[in-house]
Amino acid sequence: MPRSIHGGRHELGQNFLIHRPTIARIITLVRQTEGTILEIGAGDGALTAPLSRLDRPLTALELDEHRIRRLRQRARSATIKHADALRTRIDASVVVGNLPFHLTTPLLRRLLAANTWSEAIVLTQWEVARKRAGIGPSTMMSAQSAPWFTFQLHSKVPAHGFRPRPSVDGGILQITRRQGPLVPRAERIPYGRFVGAVFTGPGRSLDAILRQAAPGSSKALAKTMHAIGLSRHHMPRDLSPEQWAELWRTVRASAGWSSARTG
Repeated sequence: MPRSIHGGRHELGQNFLIHRPTIARIITLVRQTEGTILEIGAGDGALTAPLSRLDRPLTALELDEHRIRRLRQRARSATIKHADALRTRIDASVVVGNLPFHLTTPLLRRLLAANTWSEAIVLTQWEVARKRAGIGPSTMMSAQSAPWFTFQLHSKVPAHGFRPRPSVDGGILQITRRQGPLVPRAERIPYGRFVGAVFTGPGRSLDAILRQAAPGSSKALAKTMHAIGLSRHHMPRDLSPEQWAELWRTVRASAGWSSARTG
């Protein structure tokens, strides 16, 4: 197939999914959801074709212009768009995709910033899927999004399940929007700044880091830490979504709200 004007397979992150058990698993998960479907990175249509047979409105995005015609032939009932997922509005109830590995972080950030969808079932690098699902230490990105989403890791996808074969395994990650958010969505930006300040702030203990991140709330935060079972020996990566939310509520209700909001 001719080279795309956007680059070759490496530039486009094209590792096409050929692992039939993974395809079947993703379709089963999507079948358990409701509403319109948006597929990111349709590629050769390994997911697009079976998704189109679910008899639900389906839009598939693909950046490689040479694959559009084939996709339209394989999934005639779907709307196939020659589009960049990083520039296209996410407008569906369910988002599905084998995300280009080199664009996983910006695509996830864009996805988590949108408020139009309820479920996302995506294929990412295994370590990314594990971290987002909360297996092992938490990450700043996970902590910043956890008040509004839950993350579930379903299964590992072996590297040989892609063509060409990547250097790492993949993982199926399901993201579900919480019906009852832990933090009001209107506070997403200042909350995210607060979490970022804690994750990147100086200090060798949680209490010291919090004093730097929200200096006007240090006394109240110390009481909250004790109430929710946190000690100075914990670090930001150890906190649960519920503990982050409690710390934020304390900051919001005290003088620390101003610095977190404007920092």
